[in-house]
Amino acid sequence: MLLFLALPLYEVRVSYILAQTTDDAPAPVTTQPSSLDLTPEKVSRLKTAVAEHDYIAAEKLLLYEIEQDPHSPRAASLLAFLGTVYFLNHDYLNAAIAWKKSDAIRPLASELQFSLAMAYIRISHPGWARPIVESLSAHDMKNALYPYWLGRLDYDAQHYVEATHHFQRAITLDPAMARAYDNLGLCYFYQNENQLAIEKFNQAIALDRDSGHPSAWPYLNLALARQFMGQAQEAEADLRQALQLDPQLAAAHYRLGNVLQELGQLDAAMQEQLAAARLDDKYAEPHVALAHIYNQMGQKSAAQEEVRIYLRLHASANNRDPRPPASNP
Repeated sequence: MLLFLALPLYEVRVSYILAQTTDDAPAPVTTQPSSLDLTPEKVSRLKTAVAEHDYIAAEKLLLYEIEQDPHSPRAASLLAFLGTVYFLNHDYLNAAIAWKKSDAIRPLASELQFSLAMAYIRISHPGWARPIVESLSAHDMKNALYPYWLGRLDYDAQHYVEATHHFQRAITLDPAMARAYDNLGLCYFYQNENQLAIEKFNQAIALDRDSGHPSAWPYLNLALARQFMGQAQEAEADLRQALQLDPQLAAAHYRLGNVLQELGQLDAAMQEQLAAARLDDKYAEPHVALAHIYNQMGQKSAAQEEVRIYLRLHASANNRDPRPPASNP
């Protein structure tokens, strides 16, 4: 099994360069519970459940009300709200189902159409998301959010030229959109325009610095470009800055571990990869990195075990196949 370690570690690194996660999508926008044609007592219960993140209680209340007349306009409003509750509870499949059922009764508002597209992306069906975002963009050509997400879809599909055009369009519409610069930098990186990539990552960092909630991702991506260009020490500094912003970001620990391994600091690299694996137990790449480290340390059995874990997690990630959302109630 150690033959697997013949794969160059840098190939594994580059295979996992993602645009920012879908966590940067805005939360669903919906009506207030008071508009849902519920009794005052149930409105109060629903408000309390959502405020306290007791989403299961909110779901049960809404499902009971929907079952009373599941095809009515009232049910459409309840289903739309239910979709938001599911989304907030990270149950993206059921969020999509609820929104599709609502849409079958009465067309969803554009804000929830966009949230439906985000749910599709989270359940690994970007092909279902694209026509929604394209339609929204065609009807609201001044909203930078839509070309930005079209760029994200093209980036994830490795269509870097098309993604570049979308991110440039988003920046034209919103010159302060730091994440568009960040992802544009990734597109340039994959088109071997490394200096342009670094320029865009630095622009993203500068724009993001005063936002109140600066993102760690531009630092991660800047580090990637610098490491690729042989600037490992500069990459290390960028990754430590990323971890100051978000100590729980597994990808930052993973990439810092890669850089430290390149610098010959095997013990420190091992600790970073262990941290990445601990923070995200579905993250396969830290395990193959650990296998390389253990192999360099002469710990062959530990390396073999990390390869087994990597292969199991990698296979599990590739075998996810969520059922499609229902089109009708």
